[in-house]
Amino acid sequence: MLTVDLHTHILPKSWPDLASRYGYGGWVALEHHAPCKARMVVDGTVFREIGDNCWLPARRLEECDAHGVGVQVLSTVPAMFSYWARAEDALDLSRMLNDHIAGVVREHPRRFTGLGTVPLQSPELAAREMERCVKELGLCGVQIGTHVGEWNLDHPELFPFFEAAARLDAAVFVHPWDMLAPERMRKYWLPWLVGMPTETALAVCSVIFGGVLERLPTLKIGFAHGGGSFPGTFGRIEHGFHARPDLVAVDNPHPPSTYLRRFYVDSLTHDAEALRLLLRMHGTERVALGSDYPFPLGEERPGALIASMTDLDAPTRARLLHGTALEFLGLTPERFS
Repeated sequence: MLTVDLHTHILPKSWPDLASRYGYGGWVALEHHAPCKARMVVDGTVFREIGDNCWLPARRLEECDAHGVGVQVLSTVPAMFSYWARAEDALDLSRMLNDHIAGVVREHPRRFTGLGTVPLQSPELAAREMERCVKELGLCGVQIGTHVGEWNLDHPELFPFFEAAARLDAAVFVHPWDMLAPERMRKYWLPWLVGMPTETALAVCSVIFGGVLERLPTLKIGFAHGGGSFPGTFGRIEHGFHARPDLVAVDNPHPPSTYLRRFYVDSLTHDAEALRLLLRMHGTERVALGSDYPFPLGEERPGALIASMTDLDAPTRARLLHGTALEFLGLTPERFS
């Protein structure tokens, strides 16, 4: 059975010194310090260590073959979004990253497809680069962050970008980044364990309560990590809408339950009951395999959780392993045959 992993990350093996290129700091640099290993460094501080499966297509393909993954959907590492930077500089970096992803896809068209990145701090530039990704580079859409500085995804400045995505039929995959309240999450890896799920729930609520989904019924938008903490708090969110519409229903009169089958989520829950909850809430038509490859909080063997759930019938497995992802991306299985 074809297996499509919607949620994977890739970087080029190298890129220019961005601080020198743009004239200020804050950018990610990659330091290759040992065989098959590199450090992502920001202004001299190590952010993350990565292996060559993050930049070497041959290594990715070896691991895909070992794990039974037929196709990976490539997207950049969220630390590269750079929404804090001057928009023109973030656009320049986005173009470099998108050209790299498109090049990898061209070299291995039956094994990879991709999502671009855009300078969302300038929605106009972001829409233009998204159009280039789709029309010129052959990518399926874009990956964006859960917020842009102080803008949540319902901010009026961002709506034209989402309009453009709907018009292009581009997939928009939302990934948490730059987690809130870092001063309260300095220990225990809490930004990744608590901050990321919270960020994603905040993004889901923003597009629902802000009327983005209501105003753009054809927008294809998906959320990483099983929608974060949204599924577990949905009952409270729905109740809050009905209990205090004066506070909640200020921009959209329809309850959150209206939209549960209007957006996509990946399957990365690490728990069978949590995945069953997603299937009940969103339906199999809105849940797609996603592993967060090649990072440690991902699913080490993509699809292993789905395989372990003996209560899933064959059509459900097929939908989770490839059908939903292909629909979200606007592709068919023949694209990879």
